[in-house]
Amino acid sequence: MSERLVQLGSLRQLTLGSFLLALIPLIALLWQSQSDLAKVGKMTTLETRFVVDVASDMQRLDNAVVDVERSVRQFAVLRNEQVASLSDNAIEQFAVAADNLCQALSIPTTCSRLSEQLSQLAEYRTIEDQLLLNAYLASVGDSVELLRDDVEATINERVKLQQDDLNAMQAKQAWSTAMLVSVSLLLILLGSQLIVNPVNNLKKIIRIMARSDGQLPPLSRQAPRELIDVEKDLHWLYDRLQQLEHIRTALLRHAAHELKTPLASIKEGCSLLSENVVGELNKGQREVLSLLTASTQRLNTLVEKLLDYNLLLQQAQPKMVLSDANKLVSACLEDYALAIQDREVDVNITSPEVKIDEELFRRVLDNLVSNAVAHGAVGRPINIHLYNDNDNLVLDVANRGKRIAPESVHTLFEPFIRGTEPRNDNVIGTGLGLSIVADCARLMHGDVRVVDVDYADVCFRVTIPQQEK
Repeated sequence: MSERLVQLGSLRQLTLGSFLLALIPLIALLWQSQSDLAKVGKMTTLETRFVVDVASDMQRLDNAVVDVERSVRQFAVLRNEQVASLSDNAIEQFAVAADNLCQALSIPTTCSRLSEQLSQLAEYRTIEDQLLLNAYLASVGDSVELLRDDVEATINERVKLQQDDLNAMQAKQAWSTAMLVSVSLLLILLGSQLIVNPVNNLKKIIRIMARSDGQLPPLSRQAPRELIDVEKDLHWLYDRLQQLEHIRTALLRHAAHELKTPLASIKEGCSLLSENVVGELNKGQREVLSLLTASTQRLNTLVEKLLDYNLLLQQAQPKMVLSDANKLVSACLEDYALAIQDREVDVNITSPEVKIDEELFRRVLDNLVSNAVAHGAVGRPINIHLYNDNDNLVLDVANRGKRIAPESVHTLFEPFIRGTEPRNDNVIGTGLGLSIVADCARLMHGDVRVVDVDYADVCFRVTIPQQEK
C-alpha cells in the first residue's frame, strides 16, 4: 500500500500536472499585472480629472477677478445701481470659483485671507477713497496670484506622488515577476526531474546489462507507471540473460569436457595406426589416416578455444598490475616466430610500463597477432604500436591486405562469427578470436574497435584505462 502512495501517475498525467503547476505562478503573475494595470488606469483617470477640474476653476477665478475689478472700478466712477448689481454678481461668481478651489485644495491660509479680502471688497459702496479701493483690489489680485502658485505646487506634488506610486508598483511588479517566474521554473525543473531520474536509472540498467558488470539498481518508487513498467521489463530481461549466460557457460563447459575423452581416444587410435602397431597400411589408408589426423587436430584446437573462452567468461575481476610491455610483446612474438618468419614486424612501444591484467592482455596480443598473420597479406609487414593517450593505454595491431567491409564491422566481435575471406593457413577458424579480444578488453574496463590508419589497410585498436575505476 505504501508503494502505491508514493508511486506517481502515468507519464501523461505527470506531464500535464507539471505543466499546469508551472502555469499557476504565471497565471498569478498575469492576474497581478491586470490588477496593477487597472489601478494605474483608475489613478490616472482620477488625477487627470483633478487637474482638469482645478485648471477650470482657476480659469474661472481668473476671469472672475478681472470682472470684479472692472465692475468695481466702473461703480467707483459712475455710482450707478445697475453697475453695482453687475459688481455684486461678479463678486459672487468670484466667491464661488474661489470656494471650489479651496475645497479641491488643502490651502487654508490662502483661502482664509482671500475670504477676508473678499469681505472687505464687498463693502465697495461705502469706500470713497480711491487709493483704499485700489489697495483692496491689489490685495485680492495678490491672493489670486498666491492661489495660482498653490494650485501649481499642488499639481506638481500630486504628479510626484503619482510617479512615486508608479515606481513602487513597477518595482513590486518586477519583484513579483522574478519570484513567480523562478517558482514556475523550479516547478518545471521538479517535474522534469521526476521524469529524468527514472530515465537515467533506465540508462544505468542498460549500461550494466551491456557490460554485465554489477548489480541492477532497485526499482524506482517515485516514477511514472510506464517507466516503472519498463524498469520491471529490463529487470526481467536481465534475469533472463543471466539464466541464458549460465546455460551457455554450462553448455560450453560440459561440451568441451565431454569432447575431450572421445577426442583423446581418436588421437590415440590415429597414433597407433600411424605407427603401424596394428599392421602395415597401404597408400590409400595412409591418406585417409592423414585426413583423420588433421581433422582430429582441428577438433582439438576448437575444444581448446572453447575451454579458453569458457574460462574467460568465468573471470569476474581483472588483476591490474604494473607490467613490462616490452617483455609481454616479445614473449608473444616468440610464440609466433615460425608464423612470422617471412614477415617484418614493426614494434613501436612508447609506454614500457603499463597497468594491465597480464593474462588478459596476453590473450589480446595472441589473438590480434594470430588474426593479422591469418588474414594479412603474405610477405607484408605487421605493425604493433603501444602508447598512452589521455590516461589510456592504446594498443594498435595493423596489417596490410583486404579491408574489412563496413557492414561486417558491427558483428566482427561477436562469438562464433567467422569472416568470409579465406585464411592464409587454409584453416577454418572458430570465430572466437576477436570475441575473446573484446571480452578481455571489457574485463579491463576498455574496448576494441576497427580504426582507419594511413599506414595499413586493417587496424584493431584496444583502449585500456590506466586510472582506477
